[in-house]
Amino acid sequence: MAATKPVTIPEFDVYLFGRGEHWDIYRILGAHPHEQDGEHGYRFAVWAPNAQEVNIAGDFNEWRWGEFPLYPVASSGIWAGFLPGMEQGVLYKIGIKDQNGRIVYKTDPYALHTEMRPGNAARTWTLDGYEWNDEQWMRERREKGLPLNRAVSIYEVHPGSWRRKDDGGFLSYNNLADQLIPYVKQLGFTHIQLMPVAEHPLDESWGYQTSHYFAPTSRFGAPDDFRTFVDRCHGAGLGVLLDWVPGHFPKDEWCLGRFDGTAVYEHSDPRQGEHPDWGTYIFNYGRSEVRNFLFANALYWLKEFHIDGIRIDAVASMLYLDYSREEGEWVPNMFGGRENLEAIDFLKELNRVVHEHYPGAIMVAEESTAWAGVSRPLYVGGLGFTFKWNMGWMHDTLEYFSKDPIHRAHHQNTLTFSMLYAFTENFVLPLSHDEVVHGKGALLSKMPGDMWQQQANLRLLYSYQWAHPGKKLLFMGGEFGQWNEWKESGQLDWVLMEFPTHQGIARCLTDLNRILVDEPAMHRFDHDWQGFQWLDFSDYANSVLSFMRLAPELTNPDSGETVFEPAPSVIWVFNFTPVVRKEYVIPAPHGGLWREIFNSDSSAYGGSNTGNAGLVDARYNETSQGWGLNLTLPPLAAMAFKPA
Repeated sequence: MAATKPVTIPEFDVYLFGRGEHWDIYRILGAHPHEQDGEHGYRFAVWAPNAQEVNIAGDFNEWRWGEFPLYPVASSGIWAGFLPGMEQGVLYKIGIKDQNGRIVYKTDPYALHTEMRPGNAARTWTLDGYEWNDEQWMRERREKGLPLNRAVSIYEVHPGSWRRKDDGGFLSYNNLADQLIPYVKQLGFTHIQLMPVAEHPLDESWGYQTSHYFAPTSRFGAPDDFRTFVDRCHGAGLGVLLDWVPGHFPKDEWCLGRFDGTAVYEHSDPRQGEHPDWGTYIFNYGRSEVRNFLFANALYWLKEFHIDGIRIDAVASMLYLDYSREEGEWVPNMFGGRENLEAIDFLKELNRVVHEHYPGAIMVAEESTAWAGVSRPLYVGGLGFTFKWNMGWMHDTLEYFSKDPIHRAHHQNTLTFSMLYAFTENFVLPLSHDEVVHGKGALLSKMPGDMWQQQANLRLLYSYQWAHPGKKLLFMGGEFGQWNEWKESGQLDWVLMEFPTHQGIARCLTDLNRILVDEPAMHRFDHDWQGFQWLDFSDYANSVLSFMRLAPELTNPDSGETVFEPAPSVIWVFNFTPVVRKEYVIPAPHGGLWREIFNSDSSAYGGSNTGNAGLVDARYNETSQGWGLNLTLPPLAAMAFKPA
């Protein structure tokens, strides 16, 4: 193979990268097919500002140092070179000689494809050549904008353990497209959220210790196979969200850490640059080239893979300088505070750029504190996310449901407290992977009582989650009542789907998704008091709650034009005890017949089939001077009614 040759990097590209504003920098840095002086090969470029020398090595030269040097590009810190004759699919690494003369072989930060673990070398690859079939989906996403007033229910998936092949091997992206997409579609979810698919060396990290930010993991196939998966999701009417980890990265010697022998991507001070909980490095959000790396990576998944949104992991760890640190273990900001001003500015700018370039794309924050305005626009001082995970709702709700029903009367405020802040953010209600690992047990196993009561409680939990204002998220396995805690090393307990009671849980969730989509009252005002009204939250003695979801007319205040026509309200009633309550009266907004559109105690779901024969007449009560529904409340169950 011929020696590397100097190659030109346009000055404007270098300028934008230095400013941290080159959104397509992944097409400049990294390895890309290139033609020069009539020769075909690959152009290599890497940012290593403090390196003495940079080389390319790979299986094409038995990983020897010094044979294929890269050349400095002015004073930019970029090293580049053209290697004639290089073909696609060849393994390579970046050889770095640092300031002390030490030679280390690093992964290419902008690698597009990698070898299968446990190897960590990059493969020469190309972004071009895939023909998309989702033009209509992408056009409608732009035109419709953010789904704040639309139904959103998210099925969270770990691709490596949803299902395995008969021999225990991973399903490929194509296998997942064949099996996962119709399954999720049948359940009625609107989106699939994938735990991180950017390449990572350790299965046990679930993808949260990312090593190659621009490479879809080779566990399941090549980059175009992942494109095909997303393409087919869109063809089936499913959005795809991707878990993304800009908060930290692993310390492996071959990775980003101390890339050229110095702190390039991270802070040099361990009080700022190292995460005490996870043993990882923290990105230096104040450095333009590092910000550009992360900005471009987020846009890369949206542009090159048509991802519909990004969920950012561990946002709280980015916002606070003292996160998981004791006094003296962190460095205050310039004002003496604990807020990470550089990370805050990074997140705001990230959301601005994403929403500007990809209207309709969703940005979700996993933020576990009371930071104000996470999902509020930048112009009112918010961080600019579309949605925020409601961790408070999740903790309180699971705590309540874990209690024996005989004690729930004393804890009803735990359940109702969420409505005091339900509209302070655009919330997603998450029952995620984090709640079914590390000894916490599966959702079904958290429920009290005998087996029947546990399954009834689980159906009641999902009913309450789907009825409560906010978008919905459920981790895989929960839809059919997985008994065992999730493990990434195997697959879900699919044998349970042979049992009618577990089929009933899945059927219950399917009907909840159908109601969520079909009834505008269930999603139109998820983030506004206009969409919610308590009917009765005071009957703690019987552990009964009732409220109404509303869809009033919405008009444009400027033009007076109608944005949404009014739609029927939906009344929800919850009995959190195993006691059947007859002739239980709840308030109703008006008289007439109300049809029972959902009952989690239906025999179709595995329940006792206690109910109200499908139809109830609201009657006027002279004493209370209001309309009421006289109901039979089934045990450990939820019911929903709409005007007949």
